[in-house]
Amino acid sequence: MNYRVLIVEDDPMVSMINSQFTRKVSGFEVAGVCRNGEEALSFLDKNVVDLILLDVFMPVMNGTEALKKIREKKIAAEVIMVTAADDTATIEETVHLGVHDYLIKPFTFERFKISLEKFVTKKMLLKENQKMNQSDIDNLMLNSVNESPRTDEKNVENKELQNEAFYKNLPKGIQQKTLEHIISYFENNSGWCSTDMIAQTLGISIVTVRNYMNYLVKIKLITEDINYSTGGRPCMLYKKAD
Repeated sequence: MNYRVLIVEDDPMVSMINSQFTRKVSGFEVAGVCRNGEEALSFLDKNVVDLILLDVFMPVMNGTEALKKIREKKIAAEVIMVTAADDTATIEETVHLGVHDYLIKPFTFERFKISLEKFVTKKMLLKENQKMNQSDIDNLMLNSVNESPRTDEKNVENKELQNEAFYKNLPKGIQQKTLEHIISYFENNSGWCSTDMIAQTLGISIVTVRNYMNYLVKIKLITEDINYSTGGRPCMLYKKAD
């Protein structure tokens, strides 16, 4: 049985590419294609899907509004935001609404595949464990990272980070695999990123992300700043050091 995917995208070319990418990943099928959030909600009233690829900027009803409606209706489907929106405010808002992942256009098929494989890992862990202890929950949060294929090493600009010497004497509490995935995340995301964004994208707890960010800032691979314009508590932001 394949996982059913709804693609919500107003650009026909992008919609076609997303459909092709979805069909290339084993175990997934395209259940439908909608041009805006209103069409998507109408489709979801009559059809059951497992995963929604949701664009942000669309006419009639944008992706953020549609996501709020999806959550209000308690529709049992994971959501991946697929958009050109890379501003912190939009990303943080959708992350707080519980998206499974956030893909910035243009993205590679390999990154798209990683997102879908993380989805499968989460589904399998939930299916296999009717009751969960702390260890099971930790696996649910971390396994999607550990099981995901690594980014092609040719795409990593800083070759020094791949040397065994870099990972040989890591401090207590810093694991190589998790560190590799966080470094890879910043290689593919050049802008400022919040703790919530990193945690949601990689499937790591916020506490874990903070621990690793403190380490990366300390060794000067990551730059940190504080965002005071959140309207509430100031938010720490991070990006790859120049």
